[in-house]
Amino acid sequence: MFDKLEIFRMADAMARHASTRQAVVARNLANADTPGYAARDIAPFKETYQAQGAGFAQRATRPGHLFNAFGDFPVQVREKDEALREPNGNSVSIEMEMLKAVDVQRQHERAIAIYKSSLTVLRAATSSR
Repeated sequence: MFDKLEIFRMADAMARHASTRQAVVARNLANADTPGYAARDIAPFKETYQAQGAGFAQRATRPGHLFNAFGDFPVQVREKDEALREPNGNSVSIEMEMLKAVDVQRQHERAIAIYKSSLTVLRAATSSR
């Protein structure tokens, strides 16, 4: 009954999204001086989570009921179109990447907070008095 609660799947997906975005930001920073390197970013969490149909749509409540549509969380790496390029063709802005890194840290902390809060609620609901 409690093995596939949507809130836990969402918190897990949010943490994995933050992890993937952090890797992309780190790669951008590592290539800040590489000629011709285009800064990359991934789709926002809300966009990719809704594209999966994992929101509050129908979900399987037992084996054989509907499909388990969540599966692996796909993340697409995409080049930023609006980025300004340096004379050597590089479009990485260290300041923007640092802001993204802070945003990623907040997203990961938010995912952990959601998970912990939901776990506390679940424990309170299942505890015997």
